[in-house]
Amino acid sequence: MGRSKNNIIFQIIVWAIIIVIAPSHSLAQKNKEKKSPVAKLRDAEFYFTEGEKYYILEDYSKALVLFQKSLETAPENATVYYKIAQIYAQGQELEKALVNIKEALSRENDNKYFYVLAADIYTQMGEFKNAADTYEKMLTSIEGVDQYLFELAAIYLYQQNYDKAVATYNRIEKAYGVSEEVTNQKQKIYLKTKEYDKALVEGQKLIDTYPDEERYVINQAEVLLSAKKKEEAQKLLQEFADSNPNSMRARLVLSELDREEGDIAEAIKNLKVPFEDPTLPIEEKIQILAEYRMTMTPEQLKTSGVTLAEALVKVHPDIAEAYIIYADMQQAAGNMSEAKKGYLKSLELDESNFAVWQNVLQLYITENKIDSVLLLSDQALELFPNQGSIYYFNGAANLQKHNYEEAVYALEQGKRLSSANLALVSAFNSMLGDAYNGTEQFAKSDKAYEAALDFDPQNYAVLNNYSYFLALRKEKLNEAEKMAEKAVKNNPENATYLDTYAWVLFTNKKYKEAKKVIEKAIDAGNKSAIYHEHYGDILYKLGEVDSAVRQWQIAKGLNPNSELIDKKISDRKLYE
Repeated sequence: MGRSKNNIIFQIIVWAIIIVIAPSHSLAQKNKEKKSPVAKLRDAEFYFTEGEKYYILEDYSKALVLFQKSLETAPENATVYYKIAQIYAQGQELEKALVNIKEALSRENDNKYFYVLAADIYTQMGEFKNAADTYEKMLTSIEGVDQYLFELAAIYLYQQNYDKAVATYNRIEKAYGVSEEVTNQKQKIYLKTKEYDKALVEGQKLIDTYPDEERYVINQAEVLLSAKKKEEAQKLLQEFADSNPNSMRARLVLSELDREEGDIAEAIKNLKVPFEDPTLPIEEKIQILAEYRMTMTPEQLKTSGVTLAEALVKVHPDIAEAYIIYADMQQAAGNMSEAKKGYLKSLELDESNFAVWQNVLQLYITENKIDSVLLLSDQALELFPNQGSIYYFNGAANLQKHNYEEAVYALEQGKRLSSANLALVSAFNSMLGDAYNGTEQFAKSDKAYEAALDFDPQNYAVLNNYSYFLALRKEKLNEAEKMAEKAVKNNPENATYLDTYAWVLFTNKKYKEAKKVIEKAIDAGNKSAIYHEHYGDILYKLGEVDSAVRQWQIAKGLNPNSELIDKKISDRKLYE
């Protein structure tokens, strides 16, 4: 009995526990299966918010998972499809992006952002017709989205569907009014399709709307020129210039048209206002002057070209480039003194232009202002110590001043720096022959001359100098005679070469031949003391002492300081 009673009590306790627990477990399962819509919406919003957070942080993989969880909870949410489409589009998974944006639009067809994303995806996929259709549908379905007409027009333009592009631009004009951007696009289309009259109508809209805007007038003139209506273009520009005295661009175009017709005077007249306007960039003015310099006649350069150059430096007195083009123009016109002033002024403002230093040095060389060449080349070498051409000028000037050691140094430096320019190296060798001869380093002199002749066997200056110095040294006379003869043969009127040839013949004791040649030198018309002295020396060797003395006297009259001339005359005897 006792055992049975205890068993019953135990069973009662177990059932009590089951009764207490079972209803609670069943309720929980039931609640899970039947979650309220509000709770589901709350979960969906939570996942969406979290997904948006990761999207902003550009952690797109986490954002995608959360958006998909949100979609599982609320599968009708169009915005979630839109966000998923965005992620796929950014990852270039365009097919998946397209599927999701279509789902978004199927659920909500009045959201402009959905249409814009869809059109962008189609565009990226190269499906331009679908992109255009998407924009068209949006524009007919939603109000206040006219700004997307620009994208639609661009798509039609890309497809070369010009009719629809123009129609779209017309819709833009209807929505926003006449604008430069739209008119220009329509004009480009009409010019491409050669519908010039329509292009002109578009341009006139801008002129009518903004009659004082110069660039619209110029644009219209350019369309007229494209349509081969040059006179109408000139008339339009001239009328605008007449009513707007300070117009600049219109006058520039008119000037170019005048120049094309060869009316330089009228072209210059139209350039006067632009060139006197400091707001017109000097680079543009310089370009204009450079073009004129290439096409003007010498007479036009002296008048019109110089006039423009003078206006340039007047308006831009502190800009080195203004003086450079001024000097270029003066040099082209033959005004070397003014050209030199212009180059020097530019160097005062900016000494960094290497070409200007070269130009000035060349002008000084041409004027035979050797001291100026020396001074300026020394200054230039401080700035450009690695420029061979500056050493060339410096060496040439020192050579003329008989500063032979300085000349050798400069010429050797320049030659070393110019090794890639064989013609310039040859020019250095030509002068080095003279310079080494002056320092009595005859072996080096001969080597330099021969190197120059190896490069150019027709270098007559070298043939002349080399043969003359050999004659003075009484060395290689047969070779010297051949070189001198070659120089004279190709330059029969050159008195210097004739004198050298005569002197080589004299040194080689060919006195009769020497007499004929020296007489040709004198007959060339150059009054030179050395020619007459040489003539006297030759006559003396031929036994014509009286005639020799007369020639020495002429030489003395031309150069009273000639060495030995007085002794020759007084002693009636040749001294060598």
